[in-house]
Amino acid sequence: MKKYGLLTLFLIAAGVVTAQTGIVKGRVTNGINNDPIGFANVIVVGTDQGAITDDLGNYEITGLKPGLYDIKASFLGFNEATEFEVQVTNSKPAVVDFELEESAEQLQEVVVQASPFRKTEESPVSLRTIGVAEIQRNPGGNRDISRVVQSLPGVTTSASFRNDLIIRGGAPNENRFFLDDVEVPNINHFATQGSSGGPVGLINVNFIREVDFFSSAFPAGRGNALSSVFNFKQRDGRSDRLGGNFMVGASDIGLTLEGPIGKKTTYLVSARRSYLQFLFQALGLPFLPTYNDFQAKIKHRIDEHNEITFIGLGAIDQFALNLEANETEEQQYLLDRLPVAPQWNYTNGLVYKRYRQSGFFTFVLSRSMLNNEAEKYFKNDDSTEDNLLLRYRSQEIENKLRIENTGKVGDYKYNYGIGYEFLKYNNRTFNRIFTSAGPQTIDFKSAIELHKYFFFGQLSRKFLQERLSLSAGIRADANNYSEEMSNPLTQLSPRFSLAYSLTDRLSLNFNTGIYHQLPPLTVLGYREDDRLINRDNGIKYIRNTHLVGGIEFNTAASSRFTVEGYYKMYDNYPFLLRDSLTLANLGADFGVLGNEPAIPRSKGRAYGLEFLFQQRLYKGYYGILSYTLGWSEFEDKNGKYIPSSWDARHIVNVVFGKKFKRDWEVGINWRFQSGLPATPFSDASSLVLNWDVNGGGIRNFDRLNTLRSDAGNAIDLRVDKRWYFNKWSLNLYLDIENITGNAIGNDQLILDRPLDENGQPIGGAIIENPEAPIDQQRYRIKTINDAQGTVLPSIGIMVEW
Repeated sequence: MKKYGLLTLFLIAAGVVTAQTGIVKGRVTNGINNDPIGFANVIVVGTDQGAITDDLGNYEITGLKPGLYDIKASFLGFNEATEFEVQVTNSKPAVVDFELEESAEQLQEVVVQASPFRKTEESPVSLRTIGVAEIQRNPGGNRDISRVVQSLPGVTTSASFRNDLIIRGGAPNENRFFLDDVEVPNINHFATQGSSGGPVGLINVNFIREVDFFSSAFPAGRGNALSSVFNFKQRDGRSDRLGGNFMVGASDIGLTLEGPIGKKTTYLVSARRSYLQFLFQALGLPFLPTYNDFQAKIKHRIDEHNEITFIGLGAIDQFALNLEANETEEQQYLLDRLPVAPQWNYTNGLVYKRYRQSGFFTFVLSRSMLNNEAEKYFKNDDSTEDNLLLRYRSQEIENKLRIENTGKVGDYKYNYGIGYEFLKYNNRTFNRIFTSAGPQTIDFKSAIELHKYFFFGQLSRKFLQERLSLSAGIRADANNYSEEMSNPLTQLSPRFSLAYSLTDRLSLNFNTGIYHQLPPLTVLGYREDDRLINRDNGIKYIRNTHLVGGIEFNTAASSRFTVEGYYKMYDNYPFLLRDSLTLANLGADFGVLGNEPAIPRSKGRAYGLEFLFQQRLYKGYYGILSYTLGWSEFEDKNGKYIPSSWDARHIVNVVFGKKFKRDWEVGINWRFQSGLPATPFSDASSLVLNWDVNGGGIRNFDRLNTLRSDAGNAIDLRVDKRWYFNKWSLNLYLDIENITGNAIGNDQLILDRPLDENGQPIGGAIIENPEAPIDQQRYRIKTINDAQGTVLPSIGIMVEW
């Protein structure tokens, strides 16, 4: 009886505390010069509650029940702005700052109504803004932005357990990431060097305010990207008192702290550590990954016109082998193949902003470093160096400075700047491999220093009472690596955007542009006979020309329909000479990408249509329906266009969610994707000389992408329950990935070992023809499919105070 009495009291308390009130406060300023806007209207959409800013632009709205709200700010002569789905709790005030943009026509008696979906003059197409609430509640997303964006059109991945983003048929190494204007080379743990993917996201969602995702129409100030740009905008730490967030999930545990340091400085710091190694060991898996990450933001407001921000992000990853898990053929296969691979990386940056009457300067100084190692011994026997198959040590160090000037002159909006980067790349590689050409030993040491520089500019204006917007930009990049790359005019990247509003809700949008990207440092630093062989081969910047057009219709219920068509033309993609295929077909696996000889000869194309219906939270409902019909093709070694590894012809996503009474929320996500192209194994796979160094089959690139995997679909489910107490809040969630257990995988070759009566392998590998010469001897092998079809439930607890 005592138990039930305590439970009853708890439920009664939970009902009482939700009646407590929350606070929304912030500041309304001019987005160009940071001047405060006094007497602006700030309202809570759908209620009669609101406030008027004071002379300093500050406002505060009290008496709100905990929940999600849309907050709107407006003032005469400015475009109104709305912050959607602001989470209000009792544990802390929700801080919502608005930077209003002056109306292009300077209509002093008119408030210009804004679209519920963000669109800029520079990027009227291919721009999606994702709020933190959308990230947190996405079914199957597990609070990872790389998984959340897979619900949007044109986005897919190569495998459900990895975050290799394939955007409109482009390779995973074609994406760039910015965190509060600081470029971050990679946002995943266990990163694939030379690409951008990995299995687990690195960025703490508790820091994020919103994310701008560009799949084309990149602003001129964001370079070195061919397929996408992500701009993560972080919130500031709280300024009233110490607060925090404690999170326990299925795979990791994390702590976030925030608060003031004096009157002008706030901080936001976090640390997270996984305990996957204990789970994997208990499940008998042959590999034991452990990841740790750290994140920080410290902001100091010097005065009304000057502020400086420190950004920090880092990770320490360990990948060890569980040698005791060797009972099955699959376990033995993985133990023979996987290396021990520790890795760490960090990015630190300073962002200084200086506001003036007609604009502001931005100075960004940053340093990033990646340390990547891998080691493998034959049969994992490290008692002698004669067994060494792989020893890889590499570092990538990037020091960057970017200076931007943003402002307005009359009705013209401009942004221009310059940048300098000093890059260092170190590599020590020893690797025994077997290819179609036979056994090889790669043994080299390399160190290069690279000086990069760039300049850019963009000019925009609205016409016809803001119905027509035009924007033109240009960018040029160069470096001292080679003569081919030293002339900035060779890497000139013009772009142009146009948007025309047929009505207040219907618009036509267009963009075209040329973009350049530096090949991975692994390609630039590769040596043979102590020569930078790829420099001698004339390696160049990769070039991509985009053409995008679309139509957008916004409804009166915070939803929109968009249709976009795109065409991308690639040139100068590195063609890898060892296996005779383009680098564009690689990048969605663990390891290192591009550490081999190459020439700049590959061309490619990607094109398709995207359809999107998006419903923001409206009367308790939200959802996304997207469909992509796309093609991705690159030249093979004979110069013939064939499907690339990312040619997912059909992609369908449906996300639907409902918020119920008593702060329950349920969301479901269904995803369908056509099978991706695949390359069959070579007959040389079973050779003893191959298996003893590669630990697996080798692909027959003469038949590149002539196979295709089965189509796959999966359903994810998420249930959230929140309690709001006087000084803190509690969130429990259940997130189930692949709830139907659908299994999609690829064929793999493993050794066909003798089995005992229980089906367990006994003894070693069997040589089918032991009488043959050593270079002709073959192991007995067989084919398995690596599909798991595993239902992945995650239970999480989040406490905020």
